[in-house]
Amino acid sequence: MTKKIHVVVADDHHCIRAGVRYLLRERPNIEIVGEATDTFTLEQLLDVRACDVLVSDIGMPGLGGDDNAVPLLRRLLRRRPHPQVVVLTMVRRANMLSGLRSIGVTGIVDKRDAAATLIDAIEAAADGRIHLSEQVRAVLDAARPIPPLRGGAMSAREWEVFQLYARGLAVHEIAERLHRSDKTISTQKRSAMRKLGLETEGDLIDYANQIGLI
Repeated sequence: MTKKIHVVVADDHHCIRAGVRYLLRERPNIEIVGEATDTFTLEQLLDVRACDVLVSDIGMPGLGGDDNAVPLLRRLLRRRPHPQVVVLTMVRRANMLSGLRSIGVTGIVDKRDAAATLIDAIEAAADGRIHLSEQVRAVLDAARPIPPLRGGAMSAREWEVFQLYARGLAVHEIAERLHRSDKTISTQKRSAMRKLGLETEGDLIDYANQIGLI
C-alpha cells in the first residue's frame, strides 16, 4: 500500500484553499490534515499537526501587519526534521522565486499552473525532489541565478547578524543589541557572506531582497 502524503494548506483566500481541496479530492495517496489563513495560525498548526508537505502562499496576514510568510518558512526549513514546502504563488519576480529556492523551498507553483501541476509538485516534494511549474521555470530561466551556498549553512548566530545588517544596522549597533563585541559581529557577518557566496555590500543587499528580507 502506498504511503499517504499528509498535507497542510495555507492561504488567506478561501477560493484558493477550496481549489486545492478540489484538486486533491480524488487522490487516495494525498490527505489534507490542516488549513491556515495566516502565518500565526499556520505556525500554531504546524506545532501540533505533523505533515509531509506544506502548500503555502507567501503573501498572508501575520503579526504586526506583516504580510510576508517567508520569515516563517525560513524558520520552518531550519528545523530538523521539517516538512517539505511547496509555495503556491502569483509572484513573477525572478529574484523572489530564486530566493525561495535558496532557503530550501522544494517546489514553487504559479497559481495559474496549479490545476496542471500542483499534484505533481506535492508528490515530488514528498520524495524530496525539486518541482517548478512551467511559468516559474520560464521566469527563472530568463534570469541570472543567485550565488550558491559555499562552505556550509549559516549558523543561527550568523543568520541573526546577517538579517540585522541587511536591514540597515551598523556593526556596532548589532554588537550592542546582541551583547557581543564589534569584532565578533564583523567575523560572523563575513562568515555569513562567504557561505552565501556574496563578495560585496551590494551583493548582500541584492541577496536580502531576493529572499524577501528587505
